[in-house]
Amino acid sequence: MDMSVSPALVVDRVIQTRRGAAEQQVQIAVLKEAMQTQESAAASLLNSVAGNLPLAGSGPVGTQVNTMV
Repeated sequence: MDMSVSPALVVDRVIQTRRGAAEQQVQIAVLKEAMQTQESAAASLLNSVAGNLPLAGSGPVGTQVNTMV
């Protein structure tokens, strides 16, 4: 059984591994950017809906603890 390995094959495998790692890094960067965009959009939406809500002035609910913050 011949156990010799072609140097060209080794180089090819190293290049493929590095290329795969680079592709994964790009995919992760794109995913992070998409998540940041979604985070910003969700925060903007929540801020526009909530606004400044006044505290309850009477009754048993909301007069002792600010439950909106």
